[in-house]
Amino acid sequence: MQSIKYKILEFFIIFIIIPVSFVLSYPIWIKMVIGILGLGYIVFVLLRVEKQKFKLANHLNWSLFWKQTALKLVIISILTIAFVFFTDSTKLFIVVLNKPKLWLGILFVYSFFSVYPQELIYRTFYFKRYASLFKSESLFIFVNAIVFSLAHLFFKNTLVLVLTFLGGLLFAMTFNKTKSTVLVSIEHALYGCWLFTVGMGDMLGFPA
Repeated sequence: MQSIKYKILEFFIIFIIIPVSFVLSYPIWIKMVIGILGLGYIVFVLLRVEKQKFKLANHLNWSLFWKQTALKLVIISILTIAFVFFTDSTKLFIVVLNKPKLWLGILFVYSFFSVYPQELIYRTFYFKRYASLFKSESLFIFVNAIVFSLAHLFFKNTLVLVLTFLGGLLFAMTFNKTKSTVLVSIEHALYGCWLFTVGMGDMLGFPA
């Protein structure tokens, strides 16, 4: 499981073939089974093969993380508010204003049951398994953003692919600096929850 050939095949199955296959029309329960089995495989490899331990690191610079994340969130907020306002102002903060309980519920479910598994796969697993296959750190991060964007291909929305690519770059750089699944999950959750809050959740599959 540690050979270069095995890792390359594993990479293409997990990060290319499976995400692209989800665009095809076949029963949702089969897609769910594939997703669950895939996540199970990834957790197994991390624990048994890569000897990872799921625990909070002691070296984390929380103060710097919050300052940098807050600044990025402010920039994202300004840009997305302007985007929603000029494209369809009726959607601006529509869920939080009209369905606050649904809004809170979705934020909780999304943060804990969607974001963390995504970061486990696309940052923790990806960085641990494939760093040795790339000579260029920049290329390694760029490819991470590409495959993260591919994971959202099933939405069949160009804007979603662009946003998730940009998000993938931000998350990859954060993980590359911190090596923390927790920190990058917090960042991912904040940006994702904001998109839902500001009125862009429908294109990302959030209930409205």
